[in-house]
Amino acid sequence: MTRVLIVEDHAVFRAGLRALLATAPEFELVGETDSGREAVRLASELAPDLIVMDLQLPDMNGVEATSLITRDAPGARVLVLTMYDDDRSVFEAIRAGALGYALKGSAPEALLRAMQAVTDGEASFSAAIATRIQRYFAARVAGEGILFEELTEREHEVLAAVAEGLPNAEIARRLGLRPKTVRNHVSNVVAKLQVANRHEAAARARERGM
Repeated sequence: MTRVLIVEDHAVFRAGLRALLATAPEFELVGETDSGREAVRLASELAPDLIVMDLQLPDMNGVEATSLITRDAPGARVLVLTMYDDDRSVFEAIRAGALGYALKGSAPEALLRAMQAVTDGEASFSAAIATRIQRYFAARVAGEGILFEELTEREHEVLAAVAEGLPNAEIARRLGLRPKTVRNHVSNVVAKLQVANRHEAAARARERGM
């Protein structure tokens, strides 16, 4: 039987997951929490086989929690379950060690299949996410590199956020930077890409598949 830990900060959705697991005898719910920090602790304490992880949590986000869990409790496999399907969220979760990525609008049967696949050590992505990943790597193989080699890693992160249409204040909050630092990064990106302003930089980034 697969031991499952739920990490979800919305009580109603957490109750729905609990009810879904109750319909599947192959899964056993061993714990649940609305906290990323608590999830890291419970992963070591409860030794679950599968962790269903939300990304937006009140203390430590799901990407950070996943990274720590896969480092400290490698026997636990992580399935991200979120409403966010942007490139940044998807690839950060994968880099952190998540084996699966599903959206909260998934049908119950599809979610159970994803949970079983991740439990079995298989990568599992919803159709929309799989298409996004395929397009990303197809572009890289075709030489249409999504990354701009002239940018630093931080500048690339800022450009990705600009391409999403986020204002500097939101970018600063997301990346843990000061607004002035974000402004400096945006200026550097505009200069390095040889465009007139952030709007042209965003358009260039989207053209390259970002």
